[in-house]
Amino acid sequence: QVQVVESGGGLVQPGGSLRLSCVASGSISSINTAGWYRQAPGKQRELVATITYGGITNYGDSVKGRYTISGDNAKNTVYLQMNSLKPEDTAVYFCCWSQWGENYWGQGTQVTVSS
Repeated sequence: QVQVVESGGGLVQPGGSLRLSCVASGSISSINTAGWYRQAPGKQRELVATITYGGITNYGDSVKGRYTISGDNAKNTVYLQMNSLKPEDTAVYFCCWSQWGENYWGQGTQVTVSS
């Protein structure tokens, strides 16, 4: 079993930055992929970014060039640096830890971009 906890959300003005963290604990495998997804009210959950244990990254089109995903394998932690935030980035951001065919989700952290 894997537990996933996100942190770092909050209220930020347009153009600002936030850094989200995702910590996984429990039975962690070295063969894994971690990702960030987001869900705005009334919308489907969408991919934000993913990173493999080896450091290969993938981004959703709406965040390319503004967001950066990174990981610290020793700490089982994944980060999401979000820059140049826009009001349309407002959503609940979820971390997903995938290993051995199982997906483990955190409870999410709210990000609100508003002036």
